[in-house]
Amino acid sequence: MRKHLLAKFTAAAICGALSLGTLTACDQKKVTLDNEQVMNFIAPEQGEKIAVITFKDYGDVKIKLFPEACEKGVENFMTHIENGYYDELIMHRVVKNFVIQGGDPTGTGGGGEDCWGNEGFAQCISPDLHHFVGAVAYAVNAMDKLNGSQFYIVTGEAINEDYLKNLAAGYGKSFSEQVQKMYYQFGGQPFLDNDYEVFGQVFDGLDVCLEIQNVAVDEASKPFETVMIEKAEIVEYDGSGTNYRDHLGEIQVPGGSDNK
Repeated sequence: MRKHLLAKFTAAAICGALSLGTLTACDQKKVTLDNEQVMNFIAPEQGEKIAVITFKDYGDVKIKLFPEACEKGVENFMTHIENGYYDELIMHRVVKNFVIQGGDPTGTGGGGEDCWGNEGFAQCISPDLHHFVGAVAYAVNAMDKLNGSQFYIVTGEAINEDYLKNLAAGYGKSFSEQVQKMYYQFGGQPFLDNDYEVFGQVFDGLDVCLEIQNVAVDEASKPFETVMIEKAEIVEYDGSGTNYRDHLGEIQVPGGSDNK
């Protein structure tokens, strides 16, 4: 298991350099779910602004945003979308059972900037948002660990108790009982927690992300056939789509609920 974790830890470099042990303090509004401060699966309210990413030939992915926890991160993402920054960009890295990543206008993984025209801005990592399947987070600049335009969506894998025990022993990462149970049920990539800013959660169209993760890729994890963001929009939520509070059990990775 330790060897397995190390291999996965190395794979995390596709999202930029890790910064173990760091946690940016931010002022946040706390939201509780089942007596635990876990925000990922709070459903959007009707009229709330959400992000909709349309992947050409695949379909729409609807994302709830968390400005109360990551104000600047959400502002950056929304502004880029409203300015058309992400339209016709490719998903330049796809790693099955891990993430799909895009938002780089160069398509290389080495480009992008924040919406203010800078090289990036400081992370604001909320302890209430985790890397469950469907989480949306910033891929930081590998040198200075700043958020820019690149983001990833977690496709994840099944998580079991031994995995979390070894993660705690090997890398000092531990989770509350409620968060552990949610990782067992939904899967994800818990070793990314506290190192990257989760600012959104896919609440409808997760099947699109899981389909994209199966495309053939080269040695750099770049799809052989282009996976393109046809357009990205900020719209008011009309009440349609999956309500996570009512349908938590529908969002699972294979074997996720049985791997306790």
